[in-house]
Amino acid sequence: MCRNITTLRGLEPGATPAEIEAAARQYCRKISGVQKTSAATEEAFERAVSEVASISAELLRALPPRKAPPKVDPPLRRMATQTR
Repeated sequence: MCRNITTLRGLEPGATPAEIEAAARQYCRKISGVQKTSAATEEAFERAVSEVASISAELLRALPPRKAPPKVDPPLRRMATQTR
């Protein structure tokens, strides 16, 4: 599995739509091999990102709370704390 995708379940506050989309985008990049979209790949790639993000958000809502938070913050949260 891609090591760049961090655990979003159990974050406080909960995972944001931007964090879920970033994880979905990284997953779609990994499985498709598309790092930068072209005119030929953009529509399919963006649709896949949207669908993966939607089902991921649904999954996170459906799962019970974690007993302990993830050990690592998602990249968007790490960047936000570095710029403060």
